[in-house]
Amino acid sequence: MSIIPILDNHIHLQPSGRNVEAVLDFQKAGGTHLIVSHLPHKGFKVTMPEHFKAQFDITLDLAKSARKNSDVKIFVTLGPYPVQLIRLSEHMPLGLAVDVMKAAMDIAGDYVKEGKAIALGEIGRPHFPVSDEIMEASNEIMKYGMQIAKDIGCAVVLHTESGTPNVCRDLAKIADGVGFPKERLVKHYSPPIIRPEENSGLFPSVLASKKNIDAAVPKGLRFMMETDYLDDARRPGAVLGIKTVPKRTKALLESGMLKEEDVFVIHKDNPEKIYGIEIQ
Repeated sequence: MSIIPILDNHIHLQPSGRNVEAVLDFQKAGGTHLIVSHLPHKGFKVTMPEHFKAQFDITLDLAKSARKNSDVKIFVTLGPYPVQLIRLSEHMPLGLAVDVMKAAMDIAGDYVKEGKAIALGEIGRPHFPVSDEIMEASNEIMKYGMQIAKDIGCAVVLHTESGTPNVCRDLAKIADGVGFPKERLVKHYSPPIIRPEENSGLFPSVLASKKNIDAAVPKGLRFMMETDYLDDARRPGAVLGIKTVPKRTKALLESGMLKEEDVFVIHKDNPEKIYGIEIQ
């Protein structure tokens, strides 16, 4: 009997968090694969490209440790977190801050080329209202990242404001501008807008709340599941708990909402096509 793959498409690990213990909890719940997305680590100054590199290395080390101490297959995505542009612009001219973010994108791209990461992400633009200047600069950085990903041949994981049809349409337009394939543009923290006519061809990584997944499944299987688990000791279950995707998937199987072959599409076929990885 083959093991049913269960992948959480978007979590974070932090040096000050539970990291390996959280991954073991995921494994015990039935999870088999994780994609760890870089998030700035607390307590570190980041004002130049070398600082980003040091932060990326921490994320890679956390993933390495989790691989060593669990049976979970772990992949990593790297990129300059969009909100860091605002932090940088508080200490330097906006144009220079943009250059630093682009240089960090180059470093992340090099790690993808070296096989240490599978995609650029999470990159994009702030998820809250910002000035037109910041939004324009963020779009420029995001476009630069898409161009790098196109040249490398890797996916992009997007952090943006809420994934409404209008937002997805705007993101798709930016992708079209650089010729980046929209089906490899992963909308992190997506609501259950899984049909191409709803998301303009982007690939949704649906936040795996019961409400979202129950709404997504009847529409089809063109989505992945994520918790956006933050590994924050101050908020242990934020955004969703690390066991959520395995538990949600098993409940869907038991209820008959999903068949075993459907689970393979969501947790194996979809991520393999998007990221060019192998889910065994």
